[in-house]
Amino acid sequence: MQLIPVKDRPLARQFLQVAVELYKDDPKWIRPLDKDINEVFDPTINKAFRFGEAERWVLKNDEGKLIGRIAAFVSKKYKNKGDDVPVGGIGFFECINDQAAADLMLDNAKHWLMQKGMEAMDGPINFGERDKWWGMLTKGFDEPFYCMNYNPPYYVDLFEQYGFKLFFNQVCFGLDPKAPLEKKIHDRHAAIERDPDFSSKHIKKDQLPKFANDFTTIYNKAWAGHGGLKQMAKEQVLILFNKMKPVMDEKLIWFAFHKTDPVAMFVNIPDLNQWFKYLNGKFDLIHKLKFLWIKKFRPNKKFSGIVFGVVPEWQGKGVDAYVIGESAKVIQQPDVHYTQYEMQWIGDFNPKMINIAESLGETFRSRNLVTYRYLFDRTSEFKRHPILQ
Repeated sequence: MQLIPVKDRPLARQFLQVAVELYKDDPKWIRPLDKDINEVFDPTINKAFRFGEAERWVLKNDEGKLIGRIAAFVSKKYKNKGDDVPVGGIGFFECINDQAAADLMLDNAKHWLMQKGMEAMDGPINFGERDKWWGMLTKGFDEPFYCMNYNPPYYVDLFEQYGFKLFFNQVCFGLDPKAPLEKKIHDRHAAIERDPDFSSKHIKKDQLPKFANDFTTIYNKAWAGHGGLKQMAKEQVLILFNKMKPVMDEKLIWFAFHKTDPVAMFVNIPDLNQWFKYLNGKFDLIHKLKFLWIKKFRPNKKFSGIVFGVVPEWQGKGVDAYVIGESAKVIQQPDVHYTQYEMQWIGDFNPKMINIAESLGETFRSRNLVTYRYLFDRTSEFKRHPILQ
């Protein structure tokens, strides 16, 4: 076997092609857009390069056939609550069902990280934000949502045989968006609805600066400081909203207010993979036009929850049910075509958010991914991600 660092465009194309070779007979796999993978490793686009570095390798067998790939990265910004050693990351792992091949790639990544001063590695993770390419799929081997990792079940054995241990579970929740709300949700919604100090609004594309400010307020109160998440600025959110605008469905993004203060948000988007799966990873001009045609004539029945949150002072007071109930009034209308819903992952170290997700009605754990950790000092005590209080 030969492990080759990616140093030029032909090898970068081979890095993409590894997944195509491994999944060509898997009907559930949806090929990611080539540009989405390439941008992770482009210092001119990925801001993570300001604080770290990344390296990629492709693995070939003795006949020159592509049989694996891996990336490794370090970042000064990467830290989880409770970390007492410097931790690097590995990701974009693909491999045939062969432990020796997996070990060769993982050993190489480990040694690269050790040279960078790391004492542990987490994987498979992204070189960047946690809402993309994060975790190994262990349950729910269905079509992946946009920028979500997908892998065959045997990857679990490859990682655990190497010595990785479960650092935290990433739990996804599904529900039937057309099903009637449970009585407890309905009653809690009704109680808040009767209070004239509460109101709700769905996003409007011609008022994105206003809603970016609302998003920023809720996000910074509910998440900043947890799990390494930092404060967001309104300008960042507005950039994000403008990127989302071409595929944004106003009916899927909701905010709740107490008087004029934003107190909760329920942010969802159509699953882009339901359109992108027809593009074979390409997004040049021709494929952009094809995408617009598909988007117009193929109704998307899946949507994904990317952010659901309530500011701390209103948690446990029914505001979560209120914003769900308000969105249901619109989403459950007969002319709204969504029939499948899945919420993006919540770490099992965050029991409050798990409880909120489980209280939303007849939710079910639709998918589970795992963030694994490997300590380089094999005599050190392994600790799971601490529970957030």
